[in-house]
Amino acid sequence: MKIGIVCEGGGMRGVFTAGVLQAFMESGFMADELVGVSAGASNGVSYVSGQQGRGYRTNVDYAGDKRYASFQSFRQTGSFFGMDFIFGEIPDTLDPFNFETFAASPCDFYAGATDMETGQAVFFGKDDVQPGLHVIRASCSMPLLSPIVEYNGRKYLDGGISAPIPIDKALNDGCDKLLVVLTRERGYRKKPQRIQLLYHNKYHQYPNFVRTMNLRHLVYNHTLERLARLETSGRAIIIAPPQPLPVDRMGKDRDKLIAGYNVGLEAGFHALDLL
Repeated sequence: MKIGIVCEGGGMRGVFTAGVLQAFMESGFMADELVGVSAGASNGVSYVSGQQGRGYRTNVDYAGDKRYASFQSFRQTGSFFGMDFIFGEIPDTLDPFNFETFAASPCDFYAGATDMETGQAVFFGKDDVQPGLHVIRASCSMPLLSPIVEYNGRKYLDGGISAPIPIDKALNDGCDKLLVVLTRERGYRKKPQRIQLLYHNKYHQYPNFVRTMNLRHLVYNHTLERLARLETSGRAIIIAPPQPLPVDRMGKDRDKLIAGYNVGLEAGFHALDLL
C-alpha cells in the first residue's frame, strides 16, 4: 500500500502541521510520498529530511524576530515574511537543513506553486529542492504579501492558490491511502475573496492567475467534499484541528504558536492510531 501525506498551507497556522509531522517522526512513521503547498511544503521538507524538532524551531523559535515576519520586512523587501532569512540564513546557518538526508529519504516529495502565466499548479520534486530552497520559497510566497518568484524562466506565487489541498497530485501518483493535514477546523468552508479589486489591480497582466484567485474558494470547498467521500470510503484520514487554531496565518504570539503545535502533535499521534 502506497501512503501519501498531503499538507495544505495556512501561513503560521502551519505550526499545526509541524506538530503532526513531529508526531510521525517520533513514532518512526515515514510515508511513501509527501505533497505540500505553501507552509505545508515548508514544513514537509523537515519531515522528509528526518530532522526531528526542526519544525518546532523554525515555526516558533524565530517567529518573534523581525527578520522572520514583520511589516518592517514588508517595507524593506516587499515581503511580510522575510524570505531571505527563512529560506537563507535559517537553513544555511542557524538551523541547517540536511539536504543529504532529504535526498536519500525513501519518501518522495513534491512542493506545489502557482504559475503566474497559466494560473495552474506546478509541482517540483526533490531534484528542484537544491541549496537555496528556491522552489519552497515560490510555494510559500503569498499574493500581495510577497514578490513574485522566478525559477527556470517562469514566475510563481503561492501553491495554495491553484491547489489549496493538493490531493490530486498524490492520487495521480498512485497513493492508495492519504493522510491529509488541514490547518482549518472541520466544518470550515472558504468564502469568496473580499479584496478582489486589489488582486485585479496588482496582477492585471496575469489574467489566468487572477481567474484562479477568483475561483479559489470554489476549488477549496469542492476539494473538501471530495475529501469527505475519500474518508468515508477509507482512502483518506483527515487530520484537522478540532476547533479554530489560536494563531492566524500571520500570527507571531509564541504561546499561541506553541499551543497550535501541541494540538498538531496530539492529532498526529491520533491519526497513526487510526492508520
